[in-house]
Amino acid sequence: LYSIFMYSICYSCTSQHHPSSSTSYKPILKSRVSGGDSSHQTMARATIGSTTPISSSFRHLKNLSDSSPPRHVTFRRTKTICATAMSDGKVPHPSLEVTGGARDKFLTAFKSLHNPYSPYPIAAGNRHIETIFAAFFRSVPDVRLRRECLRTKDDGSVALDWVSGDDRSLPPDSPLLILLPGLTGGSDDSYVRHMLLRARNRGWRVVVFNSRGCGDSPVTTPQFYSASFLGDMYEVVAHVSNRYPAANLYAIGWSLGANILVRYLGQESHSCLLSGAVSLCNPFNLVIADEDFHKGFNNVYDKALANSLRKIFKKHALLFEDMEGEFNISLAANAKTVREFDDGLTRVSFGFKSVDDYYSNSSSSDSITNVCTPLLCIQAANDPIAPARGIPRKDIEENSNCMLIVTPKGGHLGWVAGPEAPRGCPWTDPHVMDFLEYIEHDKSASAACASNQETVNNGVTERFQHLEV
Repeated sequence: LYSIFMYSICYSCTSQHHPSSSTSYKPILKSRVSGGDSSHQTMARATIGSTTPISSSFRHLKNLSDSSPPRHVTFRRTKTICATAMSDGKVPHPSLEVTGGARDKFLTAFKSLHNPYSPYPIAAGNRHIETIFAAFFRSVPDVRLRRECLRTKDDGSVALDWVSGDDRSLPPDSPLLILLPGLTGGSDDSYVRHMLLRARNRGWRVVVFNSRGCGDSPVTTPQFYSASFLGDMYEVVAHVSNRYPAANLYAIGWSLGANILVRYLGQESHSCLLSGAVSLCNPFNLVIADEDFHKGFNNVYDKALANSLRKIFKKHALLFEDMEGEFNISLAANAKTVREFDDGLTRVSFGFKSVDDYYSNSSSSDSITNVCTPLLCIQAANDPIAPARGIPRKDIEENSNCMLIVTPKGGHLGWVAGPEAPRGCPWTDPHVMDFLEYIEHDKSASAACASNQETVNNGVTERFQHLEV
């Protein structure tokens, strides 16, 4: 992995590829630089879909994270009047592409989009450097989590990680945020932890949705999850909704998690239980993403991610013994690319004739037109995994519920920019919270107006009843 990082630096000096020439639909590198034990000893770890120790060359690094345990903040709904807030007149900085049918409606939510996107110098030279730098060196906040294993209707299992103590310290109507990591990702990923901590410190209840086999989630049936499978998403949303019926629900998805989230929004349309959602580094068009996944330096990501999938599979290999039909268990168990793994196992598990059939029918780009929930999409123009040419710009521009922000740089799950760069949260996190709190404020205001109107109506009815008497 040390060689990968050093090679990417050399690659940035010699590569003549256009920034949009290579991609993939899979969520990718993740890092752990944690110091959660009682002795506060630190060990730098990097993962590409799994927690494999990085080269000893990095073991001398100290944990520079200044993260502190989450503050217990009580969320209180602000009393508002039934009126739309006026814009402060600021416009997005020219370095950002900001578009979408809901652009004018949501622009007032953001406090700092008028500032330029300024990537941290060491990571600004190349998209691969930014991607890998964030994966290896981004801090991982120390947060105590409480795990809940949810058994699904088909006897499968997913793991829900809640912030420990929130069930006692937060009111039942605190807004609830569901986090969907990328492929093979989970609660330990740095970008997940940073978003979790920021939302929690603003009084939000947060839960991480670890898909089957991810984040050490148990696998109890011979089926993992995929870009096409929405069954677990439905059950998780229904579960948390029933558990906190007074709370408004929101969700954030990264990479493959974003693809699943947007497909869920489109399929549910007007019946969606979520009040708002955010999509980050979404590959959108999996066919285009797959094409670019096999180009240039992206082959390094492909092999690394395939290795992570093999490791997850081998932990549960006995479940797949004697599988009949088109399954090619040997191909999946020894896959050298993500496509081979999907061909041997994934596409067969979910009933697709071929890998191309699986990719073309699992793309969230086809779902945007049906999204009726407020949706913010943030992409990086130089993302090597989620190509910018796959963004469904026209559909986003024509949907009055969607807004798109494209940064000039950022890599994949990188965005090493902003006041907390280079080791703090991604550039996206403050903007994501601006958007979510704007939607929550609007929901609360609407509820207050509806309540006031009901009170007025009841009063009028009562007076009429007295007149009739």
